Parts: sequence; structure tokens; C-alpha cells
Amino acid sequence: MARQFTKDHAVITAWAVERGATPARVRGAPGVLRLAFGPLPPNWQAISWEEFFAAFDAAGLVFMYESSPGSRICKLIHAELAEPEGNAGAGR
Repeated sequence: MARQFTKDHAVITAWAVERGATPARVRGAPGVLRLAFGPLPPNWQAISWEEFFAAFDAAGLVFMYESSPGSRICKLIHAELAEPEGNAGAGR
């Protein structure tokens, strides 16, 4: 499955919830966001989706992911690193 990119909060939330992921950030680094699959590492802090998306939007991030069922392949990247819109796939 090809990489897909999106800024759509509903798409990101649905993808994460379907795979059991929760929003988090690195302690002491409010802008360093993560999706946690399972227990949080000691240096991560659970946050609300509202906090997650406020930081996501403020940083100009894009969610890169694979939509295959069960796939956990994802990354939060800066928008300028995303593929041009014609190659980005659905959900942008």
C-alpha cells in the first residue's frame, strides 16, 4: 500500500482509534507529538486529542500513514516534506 498524507483530524483520529493508538507527547517537549500503541514509555505523556491537534496544526504537520488494515506505519512530518498533492493519495 502506498503512503498517504492527511491533515484531516477525523481521518487521523479514526486511523489511530482503529489501531488502538492514543495521542501523546514527549515530556518536556510540548511540540513533539506521538501516537502510542500500548503503554506509554516513561518519557511520554498522554494528552487529549484536542491538545494533540492544537500542537499538530500549530507546527504545520501532516500525518503520513499506510491505510492497510492493521498497519501501524505512520509518521508525523512537516507539510513541506509531504508529496505533491497529485501523488498524495486520499484523505488529504
